[in-house]
Amino acid sequence: MTQIFAHRGFSAAYPENTMKAFIEAEKAGADGIELDVQLTKDQELVVIHDEKVDRTTNGSGYVKDFTLKELRKLDTSFSRKIFAKKGPIPTLQEVFEWLSNNRMICNVELKNNRLPYEGMEEKVIDMIRRFQLTDRIVISSFNHYSIVYSYRIDPTIETAPLFSERLYMPWVYANSIRSKGIHPKYLSLTDEIIVESIKNGIAVRPYTVNKDADMRRLFALNCSAIITDDPVKALRIKQQYRFS
Repeated sequence: MTQIFAHRGFSAAYPENTMKAFIEAEKAGADGIELDVQLTKDQELVVIHDEKVDRTTNGSGYVKDFTLKELRKLDTSFSRKIFAKKGPIPTLQEVFEWLSNNRMICNVELKNNRLPYEGMEEKVIDMIRRFQLTDRIVISSFNHYSIVYSYRIDPTIETAPLFSERLYMPWVYANSIRSKGIHPKYLSLTDEIIVESIKNGIAVRPYTVNKDADMRRLFALNCSAIITDDPVKALRIKQQYRFS
């Protein structure tokens, strides 16, 4: 059956990429979470999507220009009026400590397609190994050089390229870079691409699937997974589909 990954956690209801959003995704029954990783000025791995902190916190500037201590002072509830309680930007270590106490899958997106973040792949993989999570992590990125490099560092950790445009026979491309999955924008997916990719042993996990009709289509095709802001809605529709 199609798995449900909570995009930046349960981001439809809680501040994205926060421990609260991840914890609520687990409570909702999601199979996994998707998160984004960047490096601070002092080379610490932090979980945040944008290269700048402006949209999701009460601060301003590039993540790379803050130390971890400075970043942790920012308020991630700033962008969500419905959630008033203050929460800091999490470290990847903090998320992995939490993952050690459950069985959720985690899609770690390396946010290095615009800024290089030298050495980030090694740091992420070292931490995955330290927490013994190699069989529960999928590393993805729009930077496919980084995907290949991650595979070379540790072939036991699954990788999946992200892309927003329609690729010709993406299962062939995925195999060529030793990836076991693809994470395409859902609008670029045809039924044939989904079916043929899965038939050729490549998992298909489209992002970001939030509309009822799109979810129903993907569940009907038995797509490997969907990445959604709203795991509660996705689970409700999946249950309806399963028992209809």
